[in-house]
Amino acid sequence: MDPLAVFGLSVLMSLISSIVAATLLVWPWLRAKSRREALLWLVTPHMFLRFLGLSFLVPGVVSESLLKAWAIPAAYGDCAAGILAIIAAWALARTASWAIVAVWIFNSWGAADFLFAMYQGSRVHLVPGWLGAGFYVVTAIVPPLLVSHALIFRELRRPAA
Repeated sequence: MDPLAVFGLSVLMSLISSIVAATLLVWPWLRAKSRREALLWLVTPHMFLRFLGLSFLVPGVVSESLLKAWAIPAAYGDCAAGILAIIAAWALARTASWAIVAVWIFNSWGAADFLFAMYQGSRVHLVPGWLGAGFYVVTAIVPPLLVSHALIFRELRRPAA
């Protein structure tokens, strides 16, 4: 099977699975939580997983053929999102007055970072084999995190109790 087709199918199925899990399991559970608690649960995974994007800068993890025009913004964009997630989660946990603003900033940056990486990937004709082990970041980690960004936006629009 064509590597690009395998890559696309992997991303698509991970995205569909993430949407189904979010719809059937996560969103109903989150609705029973306070807005602050729900946001904390949704932001927390980003504190750990967004730093995996830095692997796009490590030769041996990714191919030396991986274009820097894609790898550098993807890696540092993810790193920035991880730092913003830490700040937002800390603010939520401490019930800081600026916590919701921090979540808006984190979530807007994080979602835009993913969308920009997808756009850049198609623009530079990203070859799946160039990702090396980073293939799993893009196919297994990004889709659920992207769905969590959608859930965070939905939660941010829900009125506070």
